[in-house]
Amino acid sequence: MRRFLLVAVICGAAGVAQAADMPDLPFLRGSVGELSATSVNWQGFYVGGHAAYGTSNMNFAGATRTVAARLMDGLEMEQVQRISEWPVMGKVSTHGEGFGGFFGYNSQWEDVVIGLELNYTHGKFGGSQTGSMSRFFTLPSGYTVGATYEGTASMKISDMGTLRARAAYLCGPFLPYAFAGIALGQADIIRTARVYGTQVNPAAAPGFQNVPFDVSATDGQYSHLIYGYSFGLGTEVMLISNLFLRAEWEYVRFASSVDTSINTVRAGLGYKF
Repeated sequence: MRRFLLVAVICGAAGVAQAADMPDLPFLRGSVGELSATSVNWQGFYVGGHAAYGTSNMNFAGATRTVAARLMDGLEMEQVQRISEWPVMGKVSTHGEGFGGFFGYNSQWEDVVIGLELNYTHGKFGGSQTGSMSRFFTLPSGYTVGATYEGTASMKISDMGTLRARAAYLCGPFLPYAFAGIALGQADIIRTARVYGTQVNPAAAPGFQNVPFDVSATDGQYSHLIYGYSFGLGTEVMLISNLFLRAEWEYVRFASSVDTSINTVRAGLGYKF
């Protein structure tokens, strides 16, 4: 029994001495792979791709006004009734999707990251609407007019890009950010105005007592450059080997003959060099 206790004591002492001589291994100090806010380096260039899904909010009110005004320029009914200004259309919301890429540069000061980014999306955004309005009125010339103004307009945005300034703050492996910038797009805009009806005047000369009319015009702009501004919020998370995931929301507003704004949510994958 004494010999067994002596052997146990000698082995225990040897184990303590061996542990004292072991190197200072990382797993003895804490959990493996533990990240801190300063352990992620976002400094430098990055590139990636994304998929987008969004809603186009379009206001077609007044979209065909200039087309109708040119069509009826100099006519008595336009001078008296301003037919081209009748409210024949309104607002439309449609859904669309797209895909694209991004390229940018981050400059990092401890937990603060400032950057500049180019972002491009190709997709199917936009919408169309048709509306009409009819009225009866009497002109100073003595004619009673029954007129109908019909307007049709469509806008299809196939490409849009933004130049953004970004500001972000590190939260461990996450990088939440806000951005704002200018936006450019390429769209097909087609507008058609048609005005038709009848002018009646029993006191007019024979042949001019009942005068029907039907005039129309179309204005088409294809691959037309549109411009505006954008802003939004997002977050990125660093995975492994400088690979990161991105999720964001972006609002873009374009100035054109059709007042248009597009809200998109996006998911992307990128790589920081």
